[in-house]
Amino acid sequence: MTKLKLIIAREYLTRVKKKSFIIMTILAPILMTGLIVAPVVITKRTLETQKQMTVLVVDDNEFFINKLDGNSFTFFTYRSGEINEYKKELFNGTYDAILHIIKGNSALRANLYFEKDPPSRFVTDLESQLDKKLFDKLLMDTFNIQPKQFEMLKKTTQANISSIKIDEQGNEKVSFVTIRKIVGMISGLIIYFFIFMCAQQVLRGVLEEKTNRIVEILISTIKPIQLMLGKIVGVALVGLTQFVLWIVLTLILIVGVQIAVPNLFVSSSKMIETSIQIQTPNHTLQSVDTPHLLPQSSLFEQIQNYFNFSFSALLLCFLFYFIFGYLIYASLYAAVGSAVDTETDSQQFLLPVTIPLLLTIMLIMPISESPNGSLAFWMSMIPLTSPVAMLIRLPAGVPLHELLASMALCVAFFFCCVWFAAKIYRIGILMYGKKITWRDLGKWLNY
Repeated sequence: MTKLKLIIAREYLTRVKKKSFIIMTILAPILMTGLIVAPVVITKRTLETQKQMTVLVVDDNEFFINKLDGNSFTFFTYRSGEINEYKKELFNGTYDAILHIIKGNSALRANLYFEKDPPSRFVTDLESQLDKKLFDKLLMDTFNIQPKQFEMLKKTTQANISSIKIDEQGNEKVSFVTIRKIVGMISGLIIYFFIFMCAQQVLRGVLEEKTNRIVEILISTIKPIQLMLGKIVGVALVGLTQFVLWIVLTLILIVGVQIAVPNLFVSSSKMIETSIQIQTPNHTLQSVDTPHLLPQSSLFEQIQNYFNFSFSALLLCFLFYFIFGYLIYASLYAAVGSAVDTETDSQQFLLPVTIPLLLTIMLIMPISESPNGSLAFWMSMIPLTSPVAMLIRLPAGVPLHELLASMALCVAFFFCCVWFAAKIYRIGILMYGKKITWRDLGKWLNY
């Protein structure tokens, strides 16, 4: 046991002292914080610096005159006459764009003239506003319905379905399906990359020691299986250390940004009250105030409401599946690394090992769409695919017996992988200059 601890300490300290480890540990949280903060800053900065556009409206039908709604970024002015008379005014700075609504009684057709490209949402918002104004005109002229009455009818007849999950005790919880899918897919992708990244380090470490013949000295004082387990556990501790540091440093940076710029993440949406107009039998419109209140709860409680599965349990399961998923694949990668002389030669043996996890990533959408279906169930039970598949399912809620069964299978399969890898490792680690085949690996298992 003492020798095993020495191997683990050697693998751990050797890697955490590398410049690449230190640089990535510091750089990754900065990049992640930047990915969170940069879009918010850029969006706010764009809105603050966006100049007001002056748009000339020339309406051949004379219906939209003085009817378009401007805002802080768009100002409409109206003229009549021939459109060609105004085009030259685009170049002297009088107007930023000219909207020409072509005369016609059927579909609305219009041309937008500009010298410099307008903001991306400008044309879309303008089309929506024209459609709304034309639709309101059609309501009044054809059906004799006022636009406000129509809006009232839309509000009072609008269906709103809330997804609520109920357990055997009668407890109810609102289910946010989209959030559940996103969290599940992100968790699956994160654990996929961490497993392969750490397992690849084991493979390269074994190949490096085998190529440098250092392993011959180590084998003279320690058993091959102790050397293999020490390397696997040491790299696992390195991965966990880096993962924890990334989370802690990212949270510190985000909190620091929040303290430095308090209003950076503040949304413009606040508690609002809407007044719904309901038509009474005597055809008068009555206003009913309906308050819409933001939930008064802690941040943790709001996050908890997004899941049908305990958020803290989700983190614990993530940790479990990361550890045992890594241990399973690291054992197989160590066996492959001991059997070959170069990383290029290892590809023929790694392909069958990596296919199950790659297949899970390819099927991430079907699993997230139906987390309780047969495909999701069986892939969360197979140890080679369960680290990713179960993390995708967890936010939607997984029965306890299925979760425990999946965990038990992972643990049992890990011991099988260690036995399998140890058989190959003790022979292959001292094998040089020979192209190993699958038949050779089969023979080594019987020694």
